[in-house]
Amino acid sequence: MGLLGLLATVFVIATAASLGGGALVRRWAATSGAVVPPRADRWHSTPTPTMGGIAVAGGTAAGFAAVLARPDLLASPADWVAVPLAALAMFVVGVLDDRLQLSPVAKLVFSLAIGAFLVFALAGPQGSLPSAFTLVATVWFAGICHALNLLDNMDGLAAGIGLIAAVFLAVLLAGFLGPAVVVLLTALAGALLGFLYWNRSRARLFMGDCGSLFIGALLGAASLVPIYNAPLAFISPAVIVVLILIVPLFDTGFVLVLRRLAGRKATKGGTDHVSHRLVSLGFSERSAVRILYLLGIAGGTTAWVLVQGRGAEPVLPLVAAFGVLVVLIGIYLARVPAYNAGDFVALQKSSFAPFLKDLAFRWHAAEVLLDLVLITVCYYLAFRLRFEGETFDRFLPYFTASLPVVLGCKLAALYGSGLYQRSWLTFGLRDIASVLRGVGLGSLFSVLTVAYLYRFVGFSRAVFVLDALLLAVAVVATRASFKTMSLVAATRNKRSRRVLVYGAGAFGQTLVREMRANPRWNMNPIVFIDDDPMKAHRWIMGVPVRGSLNELERTLERYAIDEVVLSSPSINGNVEYRIRDVCAGLNRPVLRLYMDIR
Repeated sequence: MGLLGLLATVFVIATAASLGGGALVRRWAATSGAVVPPRADRWHSTPTPTMGGIAVAGGTAAGFAAVLARPDLLASPADWVAVPLAALAMFVVGVLDDRLQLSPVAKLVFSLAIGAFLVFALAGPQGSLPSAFTLVATVWFAGICHALNLLDNMDGLAAGIGLIAAVFLAVLLAGFLGPAVVVLLTALAGALLGFLYWNRSRARLFMGDCGSLFIGALLGAASLVPIYNAPLAFISPAVIVVLILIVPLFDTGFVLVLRRLAGRKATKGGTDHVSHRLVSLGFSERSAVRILYLLGIAGGTTAWVLVQGRGAEPVLPLVAAFGVLVVLIGIYLARVPAYNAGDFVALQKSSFAPFLKDLAFRWHAAEVLLDLVLITVCYYLAFRLRFEGETFDRFLPYFTASLPVVLGCKLAALYGSGLYQRSWLTFGLRDIASVLRGVGLGSLFSVLTVAYLYRFVGFSRAVFVLDALLLAVAVVATRASFKTMSLVAATRNKRSRRVLVYGAGAFGQTLVREMRANPRWNMNPIVFIDDDPMKAHRWIMGVPVRGSLNELERTLERYAIDEVVLSSPSINGNVEYRIRDVCAGLNRPVLRLYMDIR
């Protein structure tokens, strides 16, 4: 049997074993009292059996047992044994926690101790990496264990993210992992797929700490193997692993930072994770989980591009762009309410609160730092697009030498354009004019400075044209991101009423804008009806216009409209009577917008 055939067999066996094991665990949990009741800091509303991690671990073991048919895979490298042993040890810790409720400190100590022995086994008695790497690797293992544990906060989330990460690790790092670890990750992926049958929304079985710690330990231990098998390429495997595990790392960092700022205990559970904030925006639980699945796949895909480019410099801006995207998502979600108003008292009373307030809100330091990254990446890409191969290597010193000058000129120009006084949430056409003015002036100042300092020797005018275009697009995209996220959240809000706006004129457009900006209304504009034939079958503010009054009844039924809002005072008389008559026949309420200045 070839290796691919073996992997397919392992995957199928692990899936079947986990699926059947889940059914057995559900029955056992119900009779033994291993049931999680609804709690305020949890996301389920009915008592649910737990300790489904037994099925995951059992399915993984059953799938991996198929490797016994290929003893040659177990011979090299010999350090693969440490990976399943570390996962098994953390599984035992999880079982003890599920049954005895271990303290957070106890779980941390166990994970660090197991991580230390894992690192010793991977490095060998003589050690193959500096001691600083040993410390980082030990903390990394414990951190991934607890990151998956924290990520297990919504139906199907930890299992799905673990499945995605296991697949990408096995595919992208197979050459560093060795056949045995690849088979082990394949078995884990199959077991998680089988478990998702029971754990997807609405979950009929939770994995418990024995499951999340087992998954985290297996992924964390496997992610360390490339570091010790390829010590000369330490940075590249490390970056790949971080990209693959971006969701648990992002969620953990996000929660710990905001809990610390809010004066809350980091170890105290709550509905303040990334997934919970997505639901608070109006997404359904399933949609929130799918969004994080997509983020995990995006991280894995970025890692795949990095691997295909063999770590070459042209793909590094892609990694930087993905990092900027994750940071923007984090900043946006941090604005979503998840704590009571009094939770930030600790931050407000701290000695550094005035400094943070000045830095974050008056000087917009985060925006400036973001632009610093964007200017650097765009300037580098402009050189890359203009010069290729050996030619680029010859011109790279000019990029390095002139970068500080370009940074200074462009940051000053962006500040002078008034860009940092504008809100991201209301970013529009007038703000784009500020961006173009700032980027244009920055490019002009850069060209004049470079011409004065270097007499334009080693530079190309095309570089500055490309740089200006790239930077304008990058700045507009980042500034418009918050408005785009708000629009997506508003249109996907499952709790909002679906509204038909009658009248697509100025009042109707104002009404649509306010519906999207004001979540307290719980109104989602779905479609316009307008009697002006020039507007029919067009899109206004992203909302389709579906004909005139004659199309009202059909549109109400086609778009499952909950209520109708008359947007203009000119909609009256016979027209209003017919609208109300049609809506009354379909049991749809009719509201009217009143707008005046008093």
